[in-house]
Amino acid sequence: MSGVKKVTTGAPWEEQFGYSRAVELPGGLVLVSGCTSVVDGEIAEGSPYEQAVNAFGVAFAALGQLGLGAEHVVRTRMYLTHARDVEEVGRAHKELFDAVRPAATMVIVSGLVDPRLVVEVEVEAHRGES
Repeated sequence: MSGVKKVTTGAPWEEQFGYSRAVELPGGLVLVSGCTSVVDGEIAEGSPYEQAVNAFGVAFAALGQLGLGAEHVVRTRMYLTHARDVEEVGRAHKELFDAVRPAATMVIVSGLVDPRLVVEVEVEAHRGES
């Protein structure tokens, strides 16, 4: 597709499963793939709050490669493995996006790609008028 920009981060799952970390479409819509708590190529365990912050950090790094930041985010999705983690993940989301207020969805799922992970996030951003 002409005019599409793709971002890769070198994460092993990108190559193994054949996807890009982020894709920017003509018109400025940016879709960021599911991000988990991976730091320096390793799963960073920790509280659901810490995992959410790390996962959004991965998404922000991908947006940064396209010259965008949290202020460009228009939608987030959060996938949690336990309903008991809603408050912690919600707190992380509020701290990161309170000024932005994107549309947001939080869903409880049965599991993620690794059992040590308890949260995965997706982000959509828009470059806006140029």
